[in-house]
Amino acid sequence: MRILYFSRDYTPHDFRFLSSLAETSHEIFYLRLERNSPLLEDRVLPKNIKQLSLNVGDQKFSYGNIIAYRRKLKQIILELKPDIIHAGPIQTCAFLVSTTGFKPLVTMSWGSDILKESQKNKLLKWITKFTLDRSTVLLGDCDAVREKSIEFGFPVDHFVQFPWGVDLNQFSPARNNSFRERRGWQENFVILSLRSWEPIYGVDVVAKAFSLAAKEVPDLRLILLGNGSQASLIRSIIENEGVSDKVFFGGQVTQKDLPVYYQSSDLYISASQSDGSSVSLMEAMACGIPPLVSDIPGNREWIIPDHNGWLFPNGDVLNLRDQILNIYKIRNDLQEISLNTRQQAEQKADWTRNFKELLFGYQLAKKITHG
Repeated sequence: MRILYFSRDYTPHDFRFLSSLAETSHEIFYLRLERNSPLLEDRVLPKNIKQLSLNVGDQKFSYGNIIAYRRKLKQIILELKPDIIHAGPIQTCAFLVSTTGFKPLVTMSWGSDILKESQKNKLLKWITKFTLDRSTVLLGDCDAVREKSIEFGFPVDHFVQFPWGVDLNQFSPARNNSFRERRGWQENFVILSLRSWEPIYGVDVVAKAFSLAAKEVPDLRLILLGNGSQASLIRSIIENEGVSDKVFFGGQVTQKDLPVYYQSSDLYISASQSDGSSVSLMEAMACGIPPLVSDIPGNREWIIPDHNGWLFPNGDVLNLRDQILNIYKIRNDLQEISLNTRQQAEQKADWTRNFKELLFGYQLAKKITHG
């Protein structure tokens, strides 16, 4: 089949999908809506992937320029004659395809698009409904996405669910002492946070909770990776609380270097307000790093408290602080939790196995459209 893969930007997730698609017998074309800064993925496109361009002129998508986007997209579809278009997120790429009337459209939810964006205002709710009504198949990574799509009237038998998954060989249990030795942290309890510094990911909550906990237990350390619009806020929290000497600011890290940071940590934390099946959570679990994450529907599908991790009330700084301190107290008894996290990843987060569900989604879309 000739497949047009249409995504908002070029991210590590896109690289994973395109790399696997490149190994199939299908002819794959990649269309990118935006070019954001900073660069989200520095690896070159996989071989056999042909890149197309919208050439609309904007670096950032705007609904105000939708006529130009739609005109160019229709031209690409006319010339390319794809058998399937795979597009997401819902309110941008998939929406643009839906306005052209092309079928079969395989819409891929990116989690927060349907769980969060669709609820922001009446326009985005209408765009979500419009797109789903014109989608042949919807790909989602968790129960929460499926349930929300049903609320929008999407037929459940056209929904294909699979966690995006991780490379279980790349992300595997191992102790990496080199980073800790360079920092002089060999004997410290090291916490890892690597979500983007945007409001939805709650990194400010992590910074506040860690600062409070570190004042009580000076042994705590924090690896704080990433960047974003809240950079000045997050750095000021750390500095004002006087714990800068306990925090490593690692900036944006390549996918190749990520395992080093997981394997240098004792605890993974995410305070995200909205997630599907979080890839960074799956990566941490694959590395056997116990996770402490926000109590939201997507995370509850992965975490059994005190078995393979812990949950804390969304946005609750004091509860997060208390749980950090409680986990620190049992730091020498986390081996079983660590084994359970890896086992969960092997059972549910194996990308090689989960990718087959994407190919099933394509076949289902073709069958629905052509019989």
